[in-house]
Amino acid sequence: QVQLVESGGGLVQAGGSLRLSCAASGSIFSIAIMGWYRQASGKERELVARINRGGSTNYADSVKGRFTISRDNAKNTVYLQMNSLKPEDTAVYYCNADIVVRDYWGKGTLVTVSS
Repeated sequence: QVQLVESGGGLVQAGGSLRLSCAASGSIFSIAIMGWYRQASGKERELVARINRGGSTNYADSVKGRFTISRDNAKNTVYLQMNSLKPEDTAVYYCNADIVVRDYWGKGTLVTVSS
């Protein structure tokens, strides 16, 4: 069974940085498009960043220039480096694996940015 486990969330002051990690199991990492999504209280889940097998990326406009997604295929892990954090970045961040036929989701890690 495929499992995605996020880590690295926490409390940080505005302007600070966090690095999120997502470890994937189930032999799907090598074929999956990996992404990070977030969901703030009372809002819909939204795409933050995505990276394909070859390293091509795309980002939400709200995080461009501040966040960087990367992947280590040997470690079956995807990362989200979050710099210059703002209070509006506060949300539960979810790891996603897209293998076209279906999507897998982690349980999320909470990021709280204080002002």
